[in-house]
Amino acid sequence: MQHTLEVRAFFFNAKTDYLPYYKNFSMTLNAGDKVQTILANIQAANENFAYPDEKLIFKINDLLVTAEETVGAVVEKLGMDLQIDPALSYRSNHCLIMDDSDFMKRFDLLAAYASDEDKVYYESLYAQHYASETFKFSHDYIGDAVLLLAHRMIENGSEHTEAILEAISDPYDGLAACEYENNLFNEIDCTQEIEALNTMVYPPAKRNPLLENPFMDKMSEMTEKFSKKALYSFEKTSIEGVNVACYAGDSGLSQEIETNITQNGGNVISFSRANKLAGTSLLGKQDNLAFLKAATTLLDALDTGAELLVVAKESDFEMFNKNFASLQKRIGREIPLPLISKSAFNALCNAEEVA
Repeated sequence: MQHTLEVRAFFFNAKTDYLPYYKNFSMTLNAGDKVQTILANIQAANENFAYPDEKLIFKINDLLVTAEETVGAVVEKLGMDLQIDPALSYRSNHCLIMDDSDFMKRFDLLAAYASDEDKVYYESLYAQHYASETFKFSHDYIGDAVLLLAHRMIENGSEHTEAILEAISDPYDGLAACEYENNLFNEIDCTQEIEALNTMVYPPAKRNPLLENPFMDKMSEMTEKFSKKALYSFEKTSIEGVNVACYAGDSGLSQEIETNITQNGGNVISFSRANKLAGTSLLGKQDNLAFLKAATTLLDALDTGAELLVVAKESDFEMFNKNFASLQKRIGREIPLPLISKSAFNALCNAEEVA
C-alpha cells in the first residue's frame, strides 16, 4: 500500500539562522518504508535539510520515533499530515542534528557506582531520555533515563543506594521535577519505577527541603500581591452554544465528558494538552514547575477558544482551584477561564434536563 504524505519539516542551521522555520513537502511512499525515507526525500528536494546518520531519533507530530519505525505504522496512528521536528528543538544544531552531549553527562552522575552492564543499559535509553515531556518545561532536567538507571541499580542490590539517591535528588532538576510522561511513538510506562524512587527520596514523614526554599517564599509574597481572585465562575445555567473543553489528564474520561457536552448543546473544544499531566503530582516537591505545567495547560484551553473547562479528576480540579493565583503569577497572565469539576458539570447538565 502507498501513502501520499503532506510533510512540514523543521529547518535550522545554528551557523546561519537566527530562528528555525518550516518548509512543506509532498511525497508518496510505501507503507513498509522506514521513516528515514521521509527524511531522505526531504533532503533530496532541499539540500539544506540535515539529519544524523547514527542514533537517529526525531519527532513526528510531537511523538518521538526511531529510524526503524515504518511509514505505515505512522500513518495508522497519526494520519498523513505530518510535522517533522528534532527530538528537542532547542538542542538543534542543524535541522534534526542536535547536541546530545547532555545524555552522557547525565550518566556521569552515576558512573562511579555503575558497572559496564549498567552503562550498556543506560545507552539503550537514548530515545527515552529525549522523549520526556518534562524537557518542555525544564531544559535542565536530568532526564528519565538516569532515573531509570538509578532504579535498576538499586533494585539489583547496589551497595551505593544512598549515594545514588543523593545524586538524582537535585531539588530543581532531579527526581523532584519528574512527573513521568514520555512522548515515545511506542509508549513505555515506567511510572512504577519513578514512584518507587519517589517513595525512597520523599517518604511521607520526611520534610521536603523545597518547603524551605526562599524562592518559593518570595513567590508566595508576590502571588498575594498579584491577585486574590479565586477561580472565574461560570454564570450561565446552560451550556447551550458554549465552547466547552475537557481536561482529562490521565483519567481516560475525555470521551464520556465530550459526549455529555454534545448532548447538552455545547461545542466541544479540543486542545493539545487535554490529556497531558498538569503538575498535580509535583506539588510539595517542585511547586514552581507544577504551577508552570498547570498554568500552561489552562492557557492552552483558553487560547484554543474554550469558554468553560471541565476538569475530569477531583485532584486536578483541587490543584487548579487552590493555587489559581499562583498559576497566574507563574505564567505572567490572567487566565479568565471558568473551571468546573466533573461532578459539578454533571449536576449542571442534569439540572438542564430536569428544567
